[in-house]
Amino acid sequence: MKLQLAGQGKDKVLYKAGPFGTVKALRTNPTFTPDESINPRLAKILQQVAIKKELIVALANSNVRDMLEMWFTNIKRVGIPNYLVVALDDSTETFCQSKDVPFYRRDPDEGIDSIGKAGGNHAVSGLKFRILREFLQLGYSVLLSDIDIIFFQNPFDYLYRDSDVESMSDGHNNLTAYGYNDVFDEPSMGWARYAHTMRIWVYNSGFFFIRPTIPSIELLDRVAGRLSREPKSWDQAVFNEELFFPSHPGYEGLHVAKRTMDIYLFMNSKVLFKTVRKDAQLRKLKPVIVHLNYHPDKSDRMKAVVEFYVNGKQNALEHFPDGSE
Repeated sequence: MKLQLAGQGKDKVLYKAGPFGTVKALRTNPTFTPDESINPRLAKILQQVAIKKELIVALANSNVRDMLEMWFTNIKRVGIPNYLVVALDDSTETFCQSKDVPFYRRDPDEGIDSIGKAGGNHAVSGLKFRILREFLQLGYSVLLSDIDIIFFQNPFDYLYRDSDVESMSDGHNNLTAYGYNDVFDEPSMGWARYAHTMRIWVYNSGFFFIRPTIPSIELLDRVAGRLSREPKSWDQAVFNEELFFPSHPGYEGLHVAKRTMDIYLFMNSKVLFKTVRKDAQLRKLKPVIVHLNYHPDKSDRMKAVVEFYVNGKQNALEHFPDGSE
């Protein structure tokens, strides 16, 4: 940050460029100084739960109790100790206590409480950007997880930590997940009928790792601010727009470093049901997580995924269609 400030508004050259092919820009934004005064109670909980200032965080209310239990049962089976449930109602708080699951219940907040207690998946999903801000302000990196996710390995062993945000993708192959050159054809333009476009399928806002940096805080503020002003907006769409839209007249883009997670380690359910289960070699891979984001029959598929990867039942996935019915 000192180097950046020193260079603002000046034409002074701070560095000399090295030989051809040797120059690399800074890859990782620095973390900022934690401020425990913003929430001493949460700070105390995080000191007990987090490992190396990192933890998994999930938001849940009583509407999703069965999936929540499946979520933390598999986390316990893998042996991941640093996780926390943000309980959004009394029932979930009591449930976590009864199951010996680390939880955090926020101080009363009228706006958040009304959504947290009665809201559906999308409404609750939008809350996370406001709630995560406090975790980052306290100096912790958060692996945000929806609860329709099954863990098979410790995800902290597979993070790069070289970006502000590392996110799983909704892409279903290398091109859609990591980006490709898509040619748009407009015959009426004659000689110039072909226009090249760069495309990438969206990041999934239900599973991403975010570090305590200034760009990360700005991302959370931007998304939470827009969702409060645009109540009909989908949080995942807003999340991606703020991450990827470049600066242009009338808009200043977010300067944030981002990384796409490996789609076969951090696997969405389209990858699993459309491709992996039908490929003899890919079936042998052990993912870190499987996210049932593409399918509405989440509970049944989650159970089948556990049967396939944990209990070795090779036909556990066969009776499901690729998509939804």
